[in-house]
Amino acid sequence: MRGIGTVYKKEVRENLRDRRSLFNSVLLGPILFPILFIGLAYFAGSKQQESAEKVLEVPVVGTENAPNLVMFLEQQGMVVQSAPEDPEAAVKTQQVQVIIRIPEQFGEQWRNGEPAVVEVIADPSRRESNIPMQRVKGLLHAYGAQIGQLRLQLRGVSPTIRSAVMIKDVDLSTPQSRGMLVMIMLPYVLMITAFTGGMHLAIDTTAGEKERKSLEPLLINPVPRWQIMLGKMLATATYAFTSLFLTLLAFRFAFPLLPTGAIGVDLELGAEAIGGILLAVAPVVILAAAMLTTLAALAKSLREAQSYMGLVFMIPMIPSLIFMVNPMKPETWMMAIPMFSQNLLIGEFVRGESVSTLWLAMSIGSTLLIGLAFAAVAATLFNRPRIVFAN
Repeated sequence: MRGIGTVYKKEVRENLRDRRSLFNSVLLGPILFPILFIGLAYFAGSKQQESAEKVLEVPVVGTENAPNLVMFLEQQGMVVQSAPEDPEAAVKTQQVQVIIRIPEQFGEQWRNGEPAVVEVIADPSRRESNIPMQRVKGLLHAYGAQIGQLRLQLRGVSPTIRSAVMIKDVDLSTPQSRGMLVMIMLPYVLMITAFTGGMHLAIDTTAGEKERKSLEPLLINPVPRWQIMLGKMLATATYAFTSLFLTLLAFRFAFPLLPTGAIGVDLELGAEAIGGILLAVAPVVILAAAMLTTLAALAKSLREAQSYMGLVFMIPMIPSLIFMVNPMKPETWMMAIPMFSQNLLIGEFVRGESVSTLWLAMSIGSTLLIGLAFAAVAATLFNRPRIVFAN
């Protein structure tokens, strides 16, 4: 087994000397991902705040049909503008985001005590229109509620009779659990890091050495070839795990920089959460190292190996994207699915929930089983002359 350690040290030392590859594989993710996250969060937050605080300027069609409503809207700070000739076309071409249209029958419906129809013309598929549209609807609902109360009072009826049921929210969430709503991208980032962290090393120590004709002299040494392959694989896993740890550490110090206290969200990653995440994702690092090393060894050149890597990255992306688009309640059977279970466990650790030993054991065991199967395949590749002398 001494051969594994010798090869491991050789690969780690050689790649530590290559500062460019060291930066790209190990340090780029921990630096880039938190910066992107904070930048996007600040940009999205500032745009949303700007849209919410901006003076609401809305064209109104048919102001003469409801002068009291128009006066109420102006009293609430809304600037009533003249309407374009074709309201629908103006919204579709993004000349305006929201238009209010008051039909001619509004007055008749009002006098008859019927619900008076007011149309809000907008395109909800455009995200920039959502906040102005919700603000307009909120003002119209407030006006409707105010008039409804006045009508009841004029008839000698208490306005509270309108509410047969009063809903009281009992919020069981905590600032830490609400933080997962903001950190929904974290599982995706960590799973990708488990693969990208060791990608360069896996390619360089196999396909790269074959292309440079430096693999054959290494195999001449009196060391079993499977030990050489495992040494390379462990070096790849070390780089990937280091990148994963540094990424978590970077997020640990980056999250407090976000102004989330005002919205009651805690984005702190404590030592217990980081430890749990590392324990859950460590088997993915081994699986990724085995897969990357196997595919890179099968490649005949660096270019071919790099093309394989693009396909491999789809594997961790799919479970993460499914989890982001369709959040699921963790179930015991889900823990037997490699990479999907890690996404769920990361969410549980971030929310500060207690994770059962059974779930953790199933996730680690199933992922390690597949990882060791790939490692066994990779360990036999250097015994095949067709693979070693592919060039």
